[in-house]
Amino acid sequence: MPSPVFNERTMQSAATTWAPPEPSTEYFPPIDDGPTSPWAPPKVAEPMTVNGTVSATAVLFVLLLASAAVGWIQTGSPEVVDVVNGREVYNYSIPTLAWVGVVAGLGLAIFLAFKPHLAKFIAPLYALAQGFFVGAISRMYETFYDGIVVQAAGATIAVFAVMLVLYRTGVIKVTDRFRKIVVSATLGIAVFYGACLLIRLFAGPGSISFLSSPSLLGIGFSVLVAGLAAFNLALDFDFIERGAEQRLDKNFEWYAAFGLLVTIVWLYLEMLRLLAKLRER
Repeated sequence: MPSPVFNERTMQSAATTWAPPEPSTEYFPPIDDGPTSPWAPPKVAEPMTVNGTVSATAVLFVLLLASAAVGWIQTGSPEVVDVVNGREVYNYSIPTLAWVGVVAGLGLAIFLAFKPHLAKFIAPLYALAQGFFVGAISRMYETFYDGIVVQAAGATIAVFAVMLVLYRTGVIKVTDRFRKIVVSATLGIAVFYGACLLIRLFAGPGSISFLSSPSLLGIGFSVLVAGLAAFNLALDFDFIERGAEQRLDKNFEWYAAFGLLVTIVWLYLEMLRLLAKLRER
């Protein structure tokens, strides 16, 4: 989720790594060593382009959707385990492999943050691992809320299109202040989710009920997080554009595609959660 932090740091690192050396002002007389062999300038590595990033993103999404289809098929139906006040209580088990995919995806994302030049190999693995979980969780939501997956996917596409138009037309400008605010808020949400996970492990799943509650507080929180995910799209667009302008190495196309995939998956999952809450009201 917090990919913009890594993107900005990587952008600065890549820019400084390939900076030309400062010219020397000291004079050295020419040295005559006799005849020399012909010299040709070294070949320049192929630079990153916007079209190349789009192609890499498309490949990652194909892998994600293929893995999600497998996760959807492998996820079964809920079982009625009890009846409380006339309402049936269900037990819904997500395949263990889906949770393995979450852990593996998180580990790959952290690894890639420090080794962005390996994105061409790591990003497809992340798409496959995360895709299985996305398919499984989507099947669970669809079981209880008919048609919610199509609605969440449509909402995600709509938000993506709107943010792209706003960014390209200059309505949203990614300044240093904008970047710091979005990155800080994203890290705050990541820490909050991590703390909630720990609390639930020790205090039970109902210890922090507003995260899944259809109350105004719960819905407002989901809207806030979904909006934050949308603003992260602007950071991803900015990274892609600046990377192409600074002619970063072509491997960064896959790194940029990875960051965009992470943000879109996050936005989709938040849309699922938000729509489920709205259905409960």
